[in-house]
Amino acid sequence: MILKSNHKKDFDTIYEIINDASIAYKGIIPADRWKEPYMSKKELTTQINEGVEFWNYTEENQILGVMGIQFKNEVALIRHAYVRTSARQKGIGGKLLKHLTDAAKTPILIGTWADASWAISFYIKHGFYQLSGVEKNKLLQTYWSIPERQIETSIVLANKDWEESN
Repeated sequence: MILKSNHKKDFDTIYEIINDASIAYKGIIPADRWKEPYMSKKELTTQINEGVEFWNYTEENQILGVMGIQFKNEVALIRHAYVRTSARQKGIGGKLLKHLTDAAKTPILIGTWADASWAISFYIKHGFYQLSGVEKNKLLQTYWSIPERQIETSIVLANKDWEESN
């Protein structure tokens, strides 16, 4: 079942899932971008305060995956897509992504680490395509608040609505 998160009630679970699942990035992303915890409680609070709406995938009253969406004027950003390590490869991420893409009324952009090949493959499998480096840099600077080093080591993917709107 996919439900919009109650950020107050679900905060600790969202935090736990993000930091459990993000271990996949350790040793993959640049070492200077890795930290533990991967996302602090303060950073998660900031993301929620900046408008990231988390959605939960739940089975048997346990949240197994989370994915955020952030509406930014003429686009929607998919943010912080994570599935518990113990629940991976069961279609949970795909169900969350479909739910959020169906709900969005604007083109969707997704930023991820350039070396996270599994994440890139996942999004491509679900109909997204990678944008050029020039476009990626412009979009990351426009819609995300991330350090320059993260811009250098990230990519942006878009859905077909992006292509149709540009």
